[in-house]
Amino acid sequence: MQEGTLASVSHTAVTEQVMPLSEWLAVVPVTEFGACPVRDVLDRIGDKWSMLVITLLGERPMRFMELKRCIGLVSQRMLTRTLRALERDGLISRTVQPVVPPRVDYELTDLGRGLQCLLDQMSQWAFQHAPDVAAARMEYDRAAADDPE
Repeated sequence: MQEGTLASVSHTAVTEQVMPLSEWLAVVPVTEFGACPVRDVLDRIGDKWSMLVITLLGERPMRFMELKRCIGLVSQRMLTRTLRALERDGLISRTVQPVVPPRVDYELTDLGRGLQCLLDQMSQWAFQHAPDVAAARMEYDRAAADDPE
């Protein structure tokens, strides 16, 4: 593998070990986002609306009101903030069409499409393992109720 190339865990031809997070943290310089880029990405996609927006835009480019209708409960202000943050991070692009009235389209960038592939895998895992997580929670709650502590 070339220097500077990262190994993908899901790639079948990878024979090298992926560097553990503790090693990454030892060599990654502290930036404006802190020492851990993983934390920064999780902060972005872990908010209430970003993952939904990225997933929806993974299907096709959309206008603001299309996104709002698809998501449902999000306020106009919160969707605007989410779109601006995703655009700032380079995950989506905003294109204003020169028509009257102006038409604004949002779509994933190449960077956003790369993240969307990972989010799709995470969503599949969540749906596949939701019953297992629910069963584990019930067992934990049952054990906690029996524990006199």
